[in-house]
Amino acid sequence: MFVGKVNLSTMFPEGLSFKALNDFSDGSMVSHLGIEFIELGKDYLKAKMPVDHRTKQPLGLLHGGASVVLAETLGSGAASLVLDAKKQYAVGLEINANHIKSVKTGFVYGTAKPLHIGSKTHVWEVKIKNEADSLVCVSRITMAVLDLKK
Repeated sequence: MFVGKVNLSTMFPEGLSFKALNDFSDGSMVSHLGIEFIELGKDYLKAKMPVDHRTKQPLGLLHGGASVVLAETLGSGAASLVLDAKKQYAVGLEINANHIKSVKTGFVYGTAKPLHIGSKTHVWEVKIKNEADSLVCVSRITMAVLDLKK
């Protein structure tokens, strides 16, 4: 399957270490919220996030902003993985989220899949589900692809 000019069956680099992905986020909001990359397929990137004191709002439910952080983390990470890091990088341009179901405990799992991979923009869909595999939030993020300054 192709999205734009990208063959999804060969989209992500082989042999990528989750330790390297997770270490890259050390000391950032990503690690502070306990987000951990856990799975990489040919056309998706998956991470989990705890529903605990760091990610809940005062009523004891998963904070919608935490869901958006998970979605942006996945969209940004996935976009970065398909770029040549020596030439380009990706930054968030726009994100939206529809919060569908509340979560009080456990983990949520986000999966990013590409909708559009272009030379200057990417669009990624991120579905966040609870431990029972029910949809909690669906998000779409547009990434701007920028060239590194020489």
